[in-house]
This record gives sequence, C-alpha cells and structure tokens, in this order.
Amino acid sequence: MPLLQYKCAKCGNSFEELVKKYDDQVLCPKCGTVATRSYCGTVYSATGRKVVHCSGHCSTCDGCK
Repeated sequence: MPLLQYKCAKCGNSFEELVKKYDDQVLCPKCGTVATRSYCGTVYSATGRKVVHCSGHCSTCDGCK
C-alpha cells in the first residue's frame, strides 16, 4: 500500500494518505472535499536513481532545479 501526497483544491490542505491503490479517491481530512495527488518532492526511477526529467506537474512543485 503506497503512501501518497495529496492537496485539497478547496482549503489548500496538504497531507499524506496511505491508499490501497494509486487511483483510490481520497477526501481531505479537514473539509471532506475530494483531494488531488500532489507530485511535489523528489522523484526516483525504479532503479532508485534520481530522475532528471520534469514530472510535468509544475503547479504542484518548486520548479526545476
């Protein structure tokens, strides 16, 4: 079961949630609105090495470094 990051569009709450599947619908614990996945943070490949390509989710990250 993966631990994923989410952000609520309604109240702005950022949180982590342990889900059974990647596509499970997750509700914000503060307001109960359906939250969207947050793709911020470091991304690694299946080999464990850092990926140099952008994830494409610019609105949820700190930008390319």
